[in-house]
Amino acid sequence: MARYALNKDAVRKARQLIDAKQYVLNSDWGVAQPRADDENSYLERHTWAELSEWHLGLTEGAADETKARYAFVYGDLRRLHRSGLIAVVYRASSWKHKEIEIAAHDLLQYLDKVTG
Repeated sequence: MARYALNKDAVRKARQLIDAKQYVLNSDWGVAQPRADDENSYLERHTWAELSEWHLGLTEGAADETKARYAFVYGDLRRLHRSGLIAVVYRASSWKHKEIEIAAHDLLQYLDKVTG
């Protein structure tokens, strides 16, 4: 199993999106989550650093500026999705990536507090 480090830039970006009201509260994450071609299109207009901000995990040992480096996406590359955070909490918990699980949980709690 791969090991992941928490991407603190992604945590900061997620909080900024919440504060800017750039979120979707009710979505089907299976439909909303970005696919490989979505990321390719995003990279035509953005940097790898910007893409990384959409992923709460950084794969240890994977080279920077490769898709293998980034894991645990939480938004559609435009807005944060509550269902994306829930998916990250679930996956990180299932795979025992505690730091990422806790960060996603904390973001979910913050979103729920902000949105009442």
